Amino acid sequence: MAQSVVLARHGETEWSLSGRHTGTTDLPLTEKGRRQAKALAPELRSWAFSLVLTSPLQRALETCRLAGYGEQARVQSDLVEWNYGRYEGLTSKQIEAVHPNWSLWKDGGPGGEIAADVGRRADRVIAEVRRVSGDVLIFAHGHVLRVLASRWLGQPPEGGRHYALQTATLSVLGHEHADPVLQRWNLPPTSWTRPPARLDVDHV
Repeated sequence: MAQSVVLARHGETEWSLSGRHTGTTDLPLTEKGRRQAKALAPELRSWAFSLVLTSPLQRALETCRLAGYGEQARVQSDLVEWNYGRYEGLTSKQIEAVHPNWSLWKDGGPGGEIAADVGRRADRVIAEVRRVSGDVLIFAHGHVLRVLASRWLGQPPEGGRHYALQTATLSVLGHEHADPVLQRWNLPPTSWTRPPARLDVDHV
């Protein structure tokens, strides 16, 4: 059976709501974010996961716990969000006022990480995932998950710019024959409904 990897981005925080770049700042979920995290639980019950990984930051840990996987999950430090350096806590508009035409994907975070740094972390996570027999669930953050998806597809880390990802959404990485693919992407729980048809058979 081909392996699938379910990606869960954490629920809303005060900074995600206001559009501030939230890398290593360890913020909790908002009340709405906690409701979002709980809403992931029924959508994930149709899966049997051999491994659950989570970022060490509390917004991911809390999402993991509220979704029902706190006891099963293992903290993976490589899943921490992109380090934005001196742009931590700033909005894109604030950054553009001092650095016109700035792109995180092209320029990185000054004093923090560039795309290649995050790509190396994503590669280590993918290597760990591929050593597992069975499906995997990952709780993490917007930019690191976008890089992870790009690397899963064999694209450069910068390819993550093309995969927009909202808070409290579910995505699935998998395979079609021997090719790595995106099975689903950036879906809120209300539109998830059920796993792909293949998994209806494999996980009854």
